[in-house]
Amino acid sequence: MHPFLSPDFHVRWSTLVPEAVEPDIRHALSLAKHAIEAICDQGRSALTYDSTFLALENATEELGRGWGRLNHLDSVCDNPAQREALNKMLAEVTDFYASIPLNGRLWEVLKAFGESAEASKLDPVKKRFVEETLADFRQSGADLPPAEKERIAAIEAELSTLTKQYSEHVLDSTNAWELVITNESKLAGLPESAKAAAAANAKAKGIADQPAWRFTLQFPSMFPIMQHLHDDAIRHQVWEASSRVGGYGDYDNTPLVWRILGLRHEKAVLLGHGHFADLTLLRRMAGSGEAALSFIEKLHARIAPAYHAEFRQLAQYKSAKTGEKADALQPWETAYWAELQRKENYDLDDEALRPYFPVDGVMAGMFEIASRLFGITIRQCETVFNETGEASSKIEVWHPEVSFYEIHDSDSGAHLGSFYADWHPRESKRGGAWMNSLHNGHPGEPHLGLIVGNMSPPVDGKPALLTHGEVETIFHEFGHLLHGMLSEVPVRSLAGTNVAWDFVELPSQIMENFCWDRESLDLFARHFESGETIPEALFAKMIAARNYLSALDFMRQLSLAKLDLELHIHYTRWLGGELDAVDCEILKDYRAPLKTETPSMLRRFGHLFSSSTGYAAGYYSYKWAEVLDADAFTRFQNEGVLNPETGRSFREHVLSQGNAAPAEELYRRFMGRDPELEPLLTRAGLNG
Repeated sequence: MHPFLSPDFHVRWSTLVPEAVEPDIRHALSLAKHAIEAICDQGRSALTYDSTFLALENATEELGRGWGRLNHLDSVCDNPAQREALNKMLAEVTDFYASIPLNGRLWEVLKAFGESAEASKLDPVKKRFVEETLADFRQSGADLPPAEKERIAAIEAELSTLTKQYSEHVLDSTNAWELVITNESKLAGLPESAKAAAAANAKAKGIADQPAWRFTLQFPSMFPIMQHLHDDAIRHQVWEASSRVGGYGDYDNTPLVWRILGLRHEKAVLLGHGHFADLTLLRRMAGSGEAALSFIEKLHARIAPAYHAEFRQLAQYKSAKTGEKADALQPWETAYWAELQRKENYDLDDEALRPYFPVDGVMAGMFEIASRLFGITIRQCETVFNETGEASSKIEVWHPEVSFYEIHDSDSGAHLGSFYADWHPRESKRGGAWMNSLHNGHPGEPHLGLIVGNMSPPVDGKPALLTHGEVETIFHEFGHLLHGMLSEVPVRSLAGTNVAWDFVELPSQIMENFCWDRESLDLFARHFESGETIPEALFAKMIAARNYLSALDFMRQLSLAKLDLELHIHYTRWLGGELDAVDCEILKDYRAPLKTETPSMLRRFGHLFSSSTGYAAGYYSYKWAEVLDADAFTRFQNEGVLNPETGRSFREHVLSQGNAAPAEELYRRFMGRDPELEPLLTRAGLNG
C-alpha cells in the first residue's frame, strides 16, 4: 500500500506518516518515468492526442497527488521527521519535473503531434492545451542545446532546495521568539480579546507564573500589540523581533535571497530573455516585466501625493496629542497612532465589530451568498481527527480544528467538489492564508481543495471572533476556492486556478467586496450571542472609515511590487549591494521617512522566495487584479449585488472556465469590454 498515492477522494490523513514518504514518492516517480518513456517510444505515424498530450497529463497524476499531500502537510503540520523525509526526496522530485520539458525525445513527439493535421482538428479546449503545453516546454528550455539543458536542470534543483530552506528559516525564526508578560499594567490599551488569547497561550505552554500572558510573532498575537498597546517600549520590542524574522544567525535568509535571484536571472538569460521578469510574464496579462513595472509606477504617481499627505497628517496628530515636535514617526508607532486617530475621527473600534463575526457564522453567511449568486449549496460534513491510522466511517482531517464541506449544484444536485477549512494559527503551521487544490476533477467528477488561514482563535469558551480584515481574508480565499470548485474544464492542467497569475486574483478579490455591502453583510455579520445584525450606526461608521489611510495601504502593495520587479528586472544593477541599502534605494520614493529604517522585507517575503517561482516577478498581480475586481464589481452593483443572473454570468464566464481561453477574453465575456482603472481609485477614495 502507498497511502500518499491512494486515489481515495477522502484522504486518510492519519496514514500519511513520515516513514511512508520515501517508498511512496519513489514508487510514484517510477510510475511517472515509465509513463514518460512510453510516450517517447511511440511510432511517429500513430500519434494521437490521447497517446501524447493526454498521456503526459496523466503521467504524473500519482506523483502530483502524493507530493501535493506531503507539501500540504509540511505547510500545516510541520514536524522534524516529516521535514527530514520531504527534504530527502526534494532533489529527486525536482530533478524529475525539471527533466520533463528538457527531454529531447519527448519534445520531438509532442512537437510532431502538435504540428499534425489531427491536432488542428481538436476542439478548442484541447487545442489550447496543446498550445499551452508546447509554450510551457519552450519557456522551460526544450529548444536549448544539451549542455544548457543540463544547467537549467541544475538551477531548478538548487532553487527547490534554497526556497525550501528559506521557508523553514521563516517558520523557525518566527517560532523561536516569545514575549511573556506577568505585569498586567503593561497591557494597557490591549483589547480584552487579545489579552484573553495571550493568557490562553501562556496556559497552553504551561507557563507557571500566574497571571501570565504569552505573545508570539503569529499575526493574530502580534498585531493587536502594534495597533493598541500603550507601552511604546513593548511595541518597539515586538517590531524589532518581527523585523528580524529570517534575518539572523542560522535563520539568516540574506545569502539565500541573493542566490535565488542570481539563479533566476541565469535561467532567464539561458532561455533568451534579458531578465527573469520577462521570462515569467511572457504569457501573463502584463506581457513583460517593463509593462508590469510601468503599471506600478503609473499607479505610484497617482497615489504618492495622497500617501505623503496621510503620513504628514498622522505625524501632526501624534504631535497634537503628545506636544512633541511633528517629525517622523518610528515604525512601531504608525499602526498605534493610526488606530487612535481612526477611533477619534470615526468613533470606530475594530473590537466593536468582532462580536458580529464569529467564524462559523461568517462561513454560513458566505455560503448563502455563494448559493444565491452561483447556484450552489454547501453543507458541512462530520469529521474525525484520527491519530491511530485505523479506518473510520467519518471523513478524516489533519487537525481537530479542521472542518470539511461539500459543494453541490443547486439545480442538478451534482457533487461539484469538497474542501477542507483550517483557520487558526499553530506553531507547526506556516503564516499567511492560502488556497490549494488537492485534486482537479473532470466535468462530472468532484474537485477537492482546501482553504487555510491564521485567524483569531477561540478563547474562553467563546467562538473565534474575527476582525473585519480577517473576514475579508476568508472571503478572499473562498473566492480562490470557488475558482477551483466550479471549474468545468475537461483538461486538468487548464482547470480552476491554473490561469495567468495576474488573473488568478480576480475571483478572490471580487469576493472581498461582499464584506462591505449592507445586503450581503446582513447574511453573515450577526452577533454571536443575540443574532442581531450590525446596527446601522455602527455600519455607517464602518463605511465612513473604509478609506481611512487608504493611500498608505495602497502604497504598501505598490512598494512590495516595485521591490519585486526591480530586483528581478535589474538584478545586475543591484547585485553586490547590502540588502537593506538596496531595499531603501529602490523604495526611496515609495516610503515616507521614518526615524528608524525597517530591515528589508526580503528576508521574510515568502511570496517571492518560498518556491522556485511563486509570486516572483508577479507580486504586481494583486494590484493588477484589484483593477479587474473593482471594475468587474461595478456590474454587480449596477445589476444588484446579489443578483443571481449576474452571479451565474460570472460563474459561466470566469469561475467555470479556468484557462480554457485567454484571460483578456474571459474578462470581456463577462464585462463586454476591457477593464478600466477608475473604479479602483473611486473605491479607494483616491480619484480626486
